[in-house]
Amino acid sequence: MYTLYYSPGAASLVVHWLLIEIGARHELRRLDLAAGEHKRPEYLAINPHGVVPTLLIHGEPVAEAAALVLHLADAHPSFGLAPEPGSVERAKYYQWVLHLANTMQPAFRTWFYPNEAAGEQNAEAAKTRARERIEACWDNIEAHLARRGPYLMGPSVSAADFLLAMLMRWSRNMPRPATDWPQLGALAQRMKARPSFRVLYEREGLTEWA
Repeated sequence: MYTLYYSPGAASLVVHWLLIEIGARHELRRLDLAAGEHKRPEYLAINPHGVVPTLLIHGEPVAEAAALVLHLADAHPSFGLAPEPGSVERAKYYQWVLHLANTMQPAFRTWFYPNEAAGEQNAEAAKTRARERIEACWDNIEAHLARRGPYLMGPSVSAADFLLAMLMRWSRNMPRPATDWPQLGALAQRMKARPSFRVLYEREGLTEWA
């Protein structure tokens, strides 16, 4: 039994989606970020960083979306969402998950909150640079999918594709959303066609990028 602390559309989305995909029993604890519920003492007691997601695993809190993506795929191997441990494909799978988490997610953070790192005077420049980094990543992933697709790991979907789809969703209101790239657009359609995606949207009350 899992308990997920989440906010609709936030980085917790991929964890929620995977819980539905694998049919894992779980409870949801929604946090209102606008009201600052993620900064209240009772939540900081389980996640001192005050961010989502946090997943209680056998009562123990674990954070970081990418770590939880990797864990859920490993904890439920019958769903085939990760390559064979120890294989070269497994190393490439780790590479993709960490690339998305370490390169793309920080760029999105800068895009959405440019004042945080750059200050008010440099916010526009920071946002421009973030967009360039994000679009360069889309270029690279598009080329990879054209060579090795239709998914990041080839013919079969993996947990990495769920993380990628979440980031693609985040780009929906950018000047060039990820779906402007043909291979990425096709991958997005395949991911959105999964029954778990429809359930996710119903539960989180989302409508954009449906």
